[in-house]
Amino acid sequence: MKASEVHDLKDDELVAKLIDARQESFNLRFRHATGELENTARLGVAKRDVAKLLTVARERGIDVDRETKKI
Repeated sequence: MKASEVHDLKDDELVAKLIDARQESFNLRFRHATGELENTARLGVAKRDVAKLLTVARERGIDVDRETKKI
C-alpha cells in the first residue's frame, strides 16, 4: 500500500484498514512461527503497512485504540 493511497482514505476507512492490517500481520507472524509461511518478506511489508496507517491516523488526531474498540 502506497502512502498516497493511505492519505486518500477517509477516517472510518483508515481505521478499518488498520484493523485488517493488524490482523494480517498477526496471521503472518503466526504462520511464520509454525513454519507455514513461505514468503517471509511479506512480514516486513505488513509491518510497514501498519506503520503507515498508524502514522496517518496520528497525523489526523484519531485515537486508534478507542476507535478499534468501537468496532
